[in-house]
Amino acid sequence: MKMMNTRLFNCKDEELPVALKAVAFVLKRDLADFTAYSPKFSLAYATNFDAKIVVICDLLEPQSETLAKSIITARYSATMNGLIDPINRVTGYLKLSKAKLNIKPTAFGFAALRKSINAHDIEGAIDSLHIVLENIGTYKVSLAEQGLTDELVADLTAAFNSMQADKQQQIEIASNRRLIVQNNVSLLNEVYEQAGEILSVGKILYKAKNPAKLADYTFTEILKNTRQGVKSAVTAAKNALKTSEK
Repeated sequence: MKMMNTRLFNCKDEELPVALKAVAFVLKRDLADFTAYSPKFSLAYATNFDAKIVVICDLLEPQSETLAKSIITARYSATMNGLIDPINRVTGYLKLSKAKLNIKPTAFGFAALRKSINAHDIEGAIDSLHIVLENIGTYKVSLAEQGLTDELVADLTAAFNSMQADKQQQIEIASNRRLIVQNNVSLLNEVYEQAGEILSVGKILYKAKNPAKLADYTFTEILKNTRQGVKSAVTAAKNALKTSEK
């Protein structure tokens, strides 16, 4: 007997609704052939399948959480971009302290921090900025002699705290969503199995008579197209974010 909380699908949560929509599309497109094969595949069957997908979409990626994550991402991206001038200034003070400290900016943590900022890597930026702040604390006296102010250090500390808070919010949203998904895995399994039923019949109908349609009823192909679509969407979103920041 299958356990109710055991996932039957191997794809990522966010990939499942996109793949299911692809299955729903080809079912409606070829519904006449399906109905001719078996009365089970009626318009009511297709409508019911669509309705379940709507529920799953809201379960896996509710609009309220999508908006919240977008706001968080925009906020920490702005915070990271705002670090450029402060770290340039501290780098300058480090170079002015060369005779006394003789520490290269790379060893101080600036290179890793800039790399994380350019990559919009929030975790890397947090880790790198933590190292920079620790080094500032260690060598603050020498850096202050060259012009480093408490205000500048406070700005960097505030940015660090802000990014940490944003990352924690992301973790909490993801954790809460995973719990909700796990509690509703039986519904996900049910719709996944229904999609498998549709794909199985599609193979029967078209494997010999219309091989061109076979890929439409092969889950691995659907999933490959889904992942390509998700990757393109993510790339487009990142490009749009970069454009808006210019």
